[in-house]
Amino acid sequence: MKYIIIYSVIIGLVSNCYSQSKIQKAENSLSRSERVSFRNQDDDDDDGGDFFVDNFDGVILEAFMYLTYYTLIETPFEMQHQTSQAPLTPYPYKNSKKGNYTFSPEDEYSRFRTEISSRYISENNAIKGMNVTLDMRFLKRIGIALDYHQLWERNLNFGNDHLAFYNLLAKYYRIRTENMDAWWGIGTTYVDGNVNQFGFTYGLGTELFFAKPLSLEINFDQTLINSETVNKFNVLLNYHISKYKAIGGYNHLKIGTQHFSSVTLGVGVIF
Repeated sequence: MKYIIIYSVIIGLVSNCYSQSKIQKAENSLSRSERVSFRNQDDDDDDGGDFFVDNFDGVILEAFMYLTYYTLIETPFEMQHQTSQAPLTPYPYKNSKKGNYTFSPEDEYSRFRTEISSRYISENNAIKGMNVTLDMRFLKRIGIALDYHQLWERNLNFGNDHLAFYNLLAKYYRIRTENMDAWWGIGTTYVDGNVNQFGFTYGLGTELFFAKPLSLEINFDQTLINSETVNKFNVLLNYHISKYKAIGGYNHLKIGTQHFSSVTLGVGVIF
């Protein structure tokens, strides 16, 4: 009887481990919240801190503001350079070998531009997905991106699972040259399914126009939810044909404790 009980416990533990799909494990890891406690500093630390603040806070704050603005927005040197006022092209490679921006005032340019792209994602025969993005640019250097990311997992023994993300990102195009642009952004992401929560999101990205009609695009964003994160990383090769483009590359997604590495194929259009 003792051995029967032990075997039953072992079988139960193994069954519970394998009864969850990869998506279910990811959702469960995101749903867990952990409390972090902070230990108060003693009075001696507070006294030292007061002396430091009284004597150096103004200098440090001013230096921090200058460094932050120059790093994130623009340096005085850049304000005098043609990159500061470079307008958007109607679409990449419209003007000779130039990408999203042009320095020539004679070139055709666009005040507002919208791009829609859709990509199919595949990790294996069981896990598939799709990604749809609406990307708007205006005022030469500002952008708004709406992104929908869906995953499906087919499990013959325990049914099918799915999980969706809805992302809103305000973007600032920090680097704007004729052959490369780079951006940073902040926003929010809503994780559907059993998680059902919003999280703070930040992102970085760049696109290099290295040889007509090709460009290399790299994007990363991270969402903070409870004590876990949702990370998205893309390396995409774009083939531009007038206002259209074919997309292929690599997509990596970390949802809580679970990792999804996929190939991705898609198309995009600018109008």
